[in-house]
Amino acid sequence: MSDQFRELLQKVGSGTHTGEHLSRVEAAHAMVMMLRQEATPAQIGAFLIAHRIKRPTGEELAGMLDAFEELGPQLKPINTPPLVLGCPYDGRSRTAPVMPLTALVLATAGVPVILHGGDRMPTKEGIPLIAIWQALGVDWGKLTLGEVQAVLEAVGIGLVYLPHHFPQAHALVSYRREIGKRPPIATMELIWVPYAAEVILACGYVHPPTEAMFQDALARRGVRHFITIKGLEGSCDLPRDRTSIIGVQGLSSHGQTPLEFERILLHPEEYGFAGKEVPLEAPVDLIETIKLVLLGKSGHLTGELTAATLWNAGFYLWQTGVCGDLISGLSMAKSLLLSGQVRDKLEQLAGHF
Repeated sequence: MSDQFRELLQKVGSGTHTGEHLSRVEAAHAMVMMLRQEATPAQIGAFLIAHRIKRPTGEELAGMLDAFEELGPQLKPINTPPLVLGCPYDGRSRTAPVMPLTALVLATAGVPVILHGGDRMPTKEGIPLIAIWQALGVDWGKLTLGEVQAVLEAVGIGLVYLPHHFPQAHALVSYRREIGKRPPIATMELIWVPYAAEVILACGYVHPPTEAMFQDALARRGVRHFITIKGLEGSCDLPRDRTSIIGVQGLSSHGQTPLEFERILLHPEEYGFAGKEVPLEAPVDLIETIKLVLLGKSGHLTGELTAATLWNAGFYLWQTGVCGDLISGLSMAKSLLLSGQVRDKLEQLAGHF
């Protein structure tokens, strides 16, 4: 048993009247001790559920990210700052993920994209990104971190896979099932950047207080450019059945001039993209639909997923500065998709596996 960890546990687990928030240094120390298994399983489980009940602060998330930076993997800098897409590790259970298609469109346009995550994970046990990529012939789980780096440099897409590239963090996944709740680690993962230089970070969330927590943590960490999205199931996928609530820090709405936090409300119907969200199909059907989108095929379900892809890719082409406005981004995304260039990008990517 770690006496040092017990002291930190006592702080977060003492209840409403006597409990205390951890400092950034303390939160980092607690995270390091959990990653190194210096705390006992009982201590780790107690800490995670107590911290969940207390709710983390931005300062505590910043400390946890410090620990991930100290012990976790980091891809090396490349010529163009990448877009890092941070989404819930426990996947999607109701709506079809658009992110792999968005990443392919962006990479085709010259915007590098970094993703991260693991296998099916509690509490949602939804379909993870790794499973979609594997079904498309891209098995990130086979690569070392150095090989992911090479693919990122050659193709413009990379995925940091927790079980192989950060086994210390992967070892904590079992606690999620045992405590039956998402721990604060699941919140911190949304804003983790496994990259050793400046990025544009996009992070999804569900509950509005989480956005303020992100702002605080990222400011403490010195992250200058980030985008917050009240996305589908907490992901970075923009909705089409409601107004998209977005926050942008460090970039103007056309991706150029630095500025303070800016609120953007996008109404899909104003751009001809309103529609129902695409329901999550069986994995084999989802993959077939994705392939049809890449081929530019039509049909109701395929058309809806195509529209979702264009809506998301167009937005990110705008926000990363490739296009000067959203309409231009939507037009460029459509041109790249329907010309077959995005399909070619997938073939190029799959050729590295």
